[in-house]
Amino acid sequence: MTTPVTVQEHPWLPKASCDASCIRVDAAQISRPVVVALRTTVRLIMTVLLLPTLPLLAVPMPGRSRIQRAYCRLVLRCLGVRITVSGGPIRNLSGVLVVAGHVSWVDIFAIGAVMPGSFVARADLIEWPALGALARLLKVIPIDRHSLRRLPDVVRTVADRLTAGQTVVAFPEGTTWCGLGHGTFAPAMFQAAVDTGRPVQPLQLTYRHRDGAQSTIPAFIGDDSLLTSIKRVITARLTVCHIHVQSLQLPGTDRRDLAARCQAAVHQVGPLPVPAVHGHAKAVWQAA
Repeated sequence: MTTPVTVQEHPWLPKASCDASCIRVDAAQISRPVVVALRTTVRLIMTVLLLPTLPLLAVPMPGRSRIQRAYCRLVLRCLGVRITVSGGPIRNLSGVLVVAGHVSWVDIFAIGAVMPGSFVARADLIEWPALGALARLLKVIPIDRHSLRRLPDVVRTVADRLTAGQTVVAFPEGTTWCGLGHGTFAPAMFQAAVDTGRPVQPLQLTYRHRDGAQSTIPAFIGDDSLLTSIKRVITARLTVCHIHVQSLQLPGTDRRDLAARCQAAVHQVGPLPVPAVHGHAKAVWQAA
C-alpha cells in the first residue's frame, strides 16, 4: 500500500479562524428556485458569450486595462454581484502595489473592475476550472504557501513588475477570512514596494446584502469547494461589494511599518459610507 505524502506546513503559514459556521445564509436573501433557474440560464449564456474575448486580456495593447476592467464587471454581473466605490480618488499611477483583505475568489474580479493589474495568488489557482485559464491570461504571480524558500522569488517578481510600471495586487493576510473577522498583514510583499520606492494603495472590501447588512455569502473559507461557493453567490438575491479607497501610502524604508499602516487602513473600524441599493436594476457602477 502506498503511503500518502504529507505536506508539512510551515509555522509562518497563515491560518484563519473562520470556518463554515461563519457563513450565514438567510432564506430571505436567497432567490426562489424558479428565479434562480432563469437567472442562472441567462448568466451561463452571458458567460459563454464572454469566452471568445478572453484572449484580449493577454494582448499588450492600448486600453488593455479598460478591457480588463470591463470584463471583470461583466463577470460580476453574471454572478449577481454589484460594485459601489467610495473614498479617495483612484489614481492612475504606474507601478502601484494594491493591497486588500481577502474574503473570496470574488475579490479578484471586484478589484479588477476598479484597479486592474496582476494578482499575487495561490499557486493552485492555475489548476482551477475556468478561473485557471483566466489566471494564466492575467499573468497571475503564483505563490506556493507551503514553500518558504520560493517567497523571495515572488517578492522579486512583484518588484520587477512594479519597476516596469505595472499594477500588482496582493492579499497580505495570506488566506481568506469570512469578512467579519480578519487576519494580520504579513510584511513580505511590502518589501517589493520598499525596494522599488513605489506607493501602496490599500482598499477596504466589504460585502453586503441589498439592505446594507454585511454578507458572508461570498466568503470562501474552510472546506468550501469552488462550485459550492459559486452556487451560493449565484443564488443570492443580490450581493454588493463596496470598495472604499483609502489614502495612498508611501513606502518608507521599513516593510513592517508599511504593512502595519496598510493593515490599519484596510481594517479601519467604523461605519463607511455605503450607497443604498434598491433592487437589481439600480445598483450603480461607480468605478471610473
